[in-house]
Amino acid sequence: MYYPLKDLKKTPNHYPPVFDETDWNEHFDDGHPPEILDVGCGKGAFLFDLSEKYPDSNVLGIDVRHIPIKWINGVIDGEKMANVSAMWYSVANGMKFIADNSVDKIFYLFPDPWPKRNHLLRRAFNEVLLTEFQRCLKKDGVLYLETDVDYVDEYHKKILEKQGGFDYELIPTREEWAMPLTNKEKFCIRKDIFVYRMICRLKAGFCQ
Repeated sequence: MYYPLKDLKKTPNHYPPVFDETDWNEHFDDGHPPEILDVGCGKGAFLFDLSEKYPDSNVLGIDVRHIPIKWINGVIDGEKMANVSAMWYSVANGMKFIADNSVDKIFYLFPDPWPKRNHLLRRAFNEVLLTEFQRCLKKDGVLYLETDVDYVDEYHKKILEKQGGFDYELIPTREEWAMPLTNKEKFCIRKDIFVYRMICRLKAGFCQ
């Protein structure tokens, strides 16, 4: 699930489906593609809050875990929520189903830290994914990064600087962040754990 399918000798059981196109009529009432992505949407609390904060935008959550995605879509169907959907997919395989320069906001929040050296390749955030984010974002689009782990924050900065397509701004306070709380962020607030936040924008000339 954490590696591109092309790099695996055998497809594991329960590996998310891989595809290059999708019918957005199956995801959103208006049939339009998403303008906001929540990559690693987990159980969907932040995803639902985004759909309420941006009622005129289609919001897509993506996660490698099938059970949470199935639960989220069950809630969406039951509540007849028109502008939100969740997709079982691994972004390690790219996001060709998202058109170039079509997304306003991408959220990549509190990823698994994978601290052990032999697990580092499981981190989805790398130059390849960052280049996909760059391709998908509109010229004035924004990538939001958030973590409570200092070495993950440093890793994000390292990849951003190595890839070179984004300028990033550190956001020191929750008030300046101005986005809904994730469950993990609520936990950090209760436990007085520092949260690292970055807003990343495309450098001039790097929009596809």
